[in-house]
Amino acid sequence: MSSAKVWNCADGADGADGADRDKAVSAAVAAMRRGGLVILPTENSYVVATDAFSLRGTALLRRAKMQPVSTPLGLLVASPTTVSGVAARVPRIGRILMDSFWPGMLTLLMRAQATLAWDHPTGAPLAVRMPLHPFTLQVCSRLGPIAASTATISGGDAPRTVEDALEGLGDDVAGACDAGTVGEQPWSPTEDHQLSSTIVDVRHRQVSIVRAGAIADERIEAVLRRMGEDTRDTVAEQEQAHGEESGAASLKSPSENNQDQE
Repeated sequence: MSSAKVWNCADGADGADGADRDKAVSAAVAAMRRGGLVILPTENSYVVATDAFSLRGTALLRRAKMQPVSTPLGLLVASPTTVSGVAARVPRIGRILMDSFWPGMLTLLMRAQATLAWDHPTGAPLAVRMPLHPFTLQVCSRLGPIAASTATISGGDAPRTVEDALEGLGDDVAGACDAGTVGEQPWSPTEDHQLSSTIVDVRHRQVSIVRAGAIADERIEAVLRRMGEDTRDTVAEQEQAHGEESGAASLKSPSENNQDQE
């Protein structure tokens, strides 16, 4: 049986009140600052998380997930403004997609800052998302960027209860925030709450959906179309920065994604 502490952060008559939730936020933040792992709720699954800048924490996270050190870790952030501190550059396309779909089930791939004191693999894309779940959003606001991955051994089913998450990863976890069963109700009428986040690569002039998910491709395409001629300015900036061929911004077809993002 897991020795992890469990903090009640559920809403409703039988859930936590404001004081209990605040205590749970403080406890989770303190544990992650010490380099510990904490189970957190998101819109449709539980994730295992730690301070993104804790070398101990990210090493524990990869060990718990049975992942090699070369595996890039996804980030959860409290606001779009945080992204400029961890990404080498935030393209205009990325900012518009954030404004359109954050907080929500959209993960963006960007180039990571090369000078940060963390163990993000050199050259690997930075996967970043702003969650909609209010508890985890509050944790992000208090702690800063959080390294997070689905709370299961790689390849397993995403856990919908804290008990399922602890069953798979409990031995490595310091604490867990219990928000009850997640994924039963949609958080947004425009997102499919049964699916993982949609992953969009905005590192290049041609935007690519690398994993179809909760946000339909058509909605992302519609945002790009609304950008119209303004997109050409972003393309020119990217070409100058990365020496890419000219052309209008567009959307590639979905391709297989190998990242373990929630």
